[in-house]
Amino acid sequence: MTLRTTNRRPALFAVAASALALTVAACATPTPYGPMQPGRAGGYAEQRLEANRFRVAFAGNSVTSREQVEMSLLLRAAELTVQEGFDWFATVERATDRDTRYVGGRDPFYDPYYRGWNPYWRFYRGGSWSRFDPYWNDINVRQIDRFEATSEIIMGRGPKPAGDPNAFDARDVIANIAPRVTR
Repeated sequence: MTLRTTNRRPALFAVAASALALTVAACATPTPYGPMQPGRAGGYAEQRLEANRFRVAFAGNSVTSREQVEMSLLLRAAELTVQEGFDWFATVERATDRDTRYVGGRDPFYDPYYRGWNPYWRFYRGGSWSRFDPYWNDINVRQIDRFEATSEIIMGRGPKPAGDPNAFDARDVIANIAPRVTR
């Protein structure tokens, strides 16, 4: 009788590669619409100020666009209005903040000073031969933006005030914006 052994390394490698791909893909997705939670970058939050007045906020991650953040804020304001038993809301104060940071570094695949890279060609520079390319000392800089929108809203019952551009019918906002917000 012969024992047959199988090599499980390719299968384990495939599983590990799939897990890594899913992890990387999860990092590169916009903030999903939902409440802010510890350990998660972004989401909505609200605070009651008076019986019919709230402060609402929505924060996005570095992949969430400004438009998506502002739509999510309006959607949360509309849902909160209906949840509290009101028909319309008006924004009293509304702002969108942009947090910008810059990340820079050398590309390890093309940096001759990187320990894992050892080019074997030479360049003539200043009367002598050198193995380092003077043009490979560039630093790659990337701009990262995060948006956070906040608004103070007042809620009311009945038809929305006519002629007020800051007043919204809550059910209309939900019907129009909800399909466009990333869940």
